[in-house]
Amino acid sequence: MRKRKRVSAKAGVSGELLGDKLENQVLQGGFLLEFKKDTDRVLLAIAQRPDGKKNWMVLDQNGVSCSIKPQQITFIIPGVENFDHTELSNFLQKAQDNLDPALLEFAWVELVETNKSGYCCRISGAKGSRSVYSPRPTVQVEELLHRKLAKEAAEKELNEFVQLLMSAKAMPLHAKPPKSSWTVDEKVRQKIESLQAYAIDAWQDDDQKKTAGTILKAIGLAKTASSAVNLLIDIGYFPVHVNLDLLKFNIRTDHTDEIISAAESLLADSFDLDELNRKDLTHLKVYAIDVDEADELDDALSATRLQDGRIKLYIHVADPTRFLQPGSILEREASKRGTSVFLPTATYPMFPEKLAMQGMSLKQGEVCNAVTVSVVLRSDGSIAEYSVDNSIIKPTYMLTYESASELLHLNLEEEGELKILSEAATLRSQWRRQQGGIDTATLETRIKVANPEDPEPSINLYVENQADPAMRLVFEMMILCGETIATFGSCNSIPLPYRGQPQSNIDASLFAHLPEGPVRSSAMVKIMRAAEIDFRKPVRHGILGIPGYVQFTSPIRRYMDLLAHYQVKAFLRGESPPFSAGQLEGMASIVNMQTKVARKLSNVSLRYWTIEYLRRQPKEKRYRALILRFIKDRTAALLLVEVGFQASAWVSVGSQIGDEVEVQVEEAHPRDDVVFVKEVVR
Repeated sequence: MRKRKRVSAKAGVSGELLGDKLENQVLQGGFLLEFKKDTDRVLLAIAQRPDGKKNWMVLDQNGVSCSIKPQQITFIIPGVENFDHTELSNFLQKAQDNLDPALLEFAWVELVETNKSGYCCRISGAKGSRSVYSPRPTVQVEELLHRKLAKEAAEKELNEFVQLLMSAKAMPLHAKPPKSSWTVDEKVRQKIESLQAYAIDAWQDDDQKKTAGTILKAIGLAKTASSAVNLLIDIGYFPVHVNLDLLKFNIRTDHTDEIISAAESLLADSFDLDELNRKDLTHLKVYAIDVDEADELDDALSATRLQDGRIKLYIHVADPTRFLQPGSILEREASKRGTSVFLPTATYPMFPEKLAMQGMSLKQGEVCNAVTVSVVLRSDGSIAEYSVDNSIIKPTYMLTYESASELLHLNLEEEGELKILSEAATLRSQWRRQQGGIDTATLETRIKVANPEDPEPSINLYVENQADPAMRLVFEMMILCGETIATFGSCNSIPLPYRGQPQSNIDASLFAHLPEGPVRSSAMVKIMRAAEIDFRKPVRHGILGIPGYVQFTSPIRRYMDLLAHYQVKAFLRGESPPFSAGQLEGMASIVNMQTKVARKLSNVSLRYWTIEYLRRQPKEKRYRALILRFIKDRTAALLLVEVGFQASAWVSVGSQIGDEVEVQVEEAHPRDDVVFVKEVVR
């Protein structure tokens, strides 16, 4: 039925609904019809005479004569011929009287009983110029009723969900419903998941996308991802500082019960295949140096001076493969993750936390199994002798970079081994530079966020200078270990992930005019070529200035390091390596993709929290900034020294690359990744 209800009424003429006869009926003078006067009006009229080939002159209910086209005719009143214009007002009144719903109900009951059907449908004429209304079949009516009820139920369900959202939005922060409450009811959970998928542009199908769009529209929000994010924050489902990339990249943040159970079983009943073939190095003083919040301790250092004056170095690496067999459930889980993920807000370890920290990590004052790379240096810093052994060590100190640097500065006689390590690091750095190695030391930002679920969590920001003595020391020892393992693997034909990087014929003297440190490093990094990897033989690493390199020092947090351990330790036992070069290559292609995702996630998260840190600072605060390069005209890329953050700003005439300027942060919006910096002109 139309919004403006109509019924046909008898006007002194016995009109039969003759179905096909009416459909095929030709319009004649005296017929009563309904036509569209214009967009907003539908009128009754009496056909008068043809007007041209197709049009008809009619006299409407207002007594106005006009010409109409066939397509304007919407309905011809059945059973009415030679209608008298003076009866129009009576006809309209009778029609109005018969609009009583009760009468209509009786009429349709009669139709149902007679024709076994109900509800009217319009049957159009040959060219849509007229219509006849006829009952629908019962099956069709039932289907329409089912659809109608389903639609009404869906609308009711949507309205109830919208009311739930609006109620949660209106609540104060401390009173908002917990996240778990949105997943109890299945239908509510599905709608929330639709909004979450919409927020990260990851809907599973068109229905999920449509559902989220309908919800946003019902609340009066734009159908955008940011609207969905803000809505989920407003109802308390997302924390204010939700990490959307964790959801987008589908990062594994927890270990399953099966994996945790396997880890606990391994801790309770592990067998060391190399127990009888370990070198006892517990007499050495051992330094483990790492960041202060490190959970997994992979490596530690020792040093002695031989009678001939040469330095002997020991790089001790944690030995998780001593009880973790290839193909085991824990090894397969590590391969799926590829790496531990380190974020300002949390660490998601490659292995279950208890296994990584207790079973695999090096621990101060405890006897620990390790793989030790021993190297004797020549006076120029090159490798004279080396060996790779399964070992037992007993770490003496667990030091942060800050405390290690302080010990070096104090130059204590009883910490002579630390001084030897520092001396060796200097020799190695000089030797690598002579081989074409490039210094890429810069400023590195570390952020630790406590209680990230809070709207205003505390942010602890540290800026580390990679030229710091302790960081230099550790950096050089890790490179030395990588070079030694590459040499060891090459001499014994062991398939390993040999990493290299072409030097691009970089002439370091071309950058000598730039200040050493971040400015010079930034200029050099811009022209470096991509790294390469070979699984059969070493590849020269021109940037480091060494003939070959294998990452070996982080088997607890990097899966490729773990693979290198499997290969080396099999050789030490006199066995064939478990993986061929081709197998390593296939595994590496997958792991490297996972590592890239983890690295991107880490960088994006670090940038977000750095911008949030800047947003909270007083507007008048000033920052020292180094000009790294000019982007266009006087717009320069800057490094904010106090926060280790790069931004761009216009700088005054006369400023050069390497100069220090003073800037203020005018705007900082972490969610939009926007920072506006302005130079403070004195």
